[in-house]
Amino acid sequence: MTYLNRAKKWLLGTFLVYAVLVSTNLGEFWPFSIYPMFSQAGNPWVRAVVRDVSDAEAVAISWEPASRDELLGAPFAVEPTGINQNDVANFVSKSRDWTPRRTEALRKLFHTNLAERTLLIYRVTGELGENRSISVRYEPYIVMTPDTTILHPEVTP
Repeated sequence: MTYLNRAKKWLLGTFLVYAVLVSTNLGEFWPFSIYPMFSQAGNPWVRAVVRDVSDAEAVAISWEPASRDELLGAPFAVEPTGINQNDVANFVSKSRDWTPRRTEALRKLFHTNLAERTLLIYRVTGELGENRSISVRYEPYIVMTPDTTILHPEVTP
């Protein structure tokens, strides 16, 4: 057997193994599945934006979606306070049933930051629209005061 034939067999075997692994993992196979730009490109996404609305308490918080320019309060930077942005986004995007235990877990994430603040968490949904345009929607989702957590009316408690 020549080196060329041996190389062809190894290459064919590698492609067959790869094809089997990709087909059993819904088209995702490492290293591509760990990078969202490959595995989730074009899919709708959900993130979270936290705003400090302590000074805006006189204004009634509306549960209606808003544009970026209409967001209430001031930006609240989570990284400098020791909160991981992905943790907040996971609470907002993956929580379906907001039990008292889950609500308390979210409050613990912000524990010392709620002492004198009122925070409003927006659920930010983005998707690729027609004509390759991106639409982003900011929906007020959770209001946290020093002693109370108020969920969006449509969220299952």
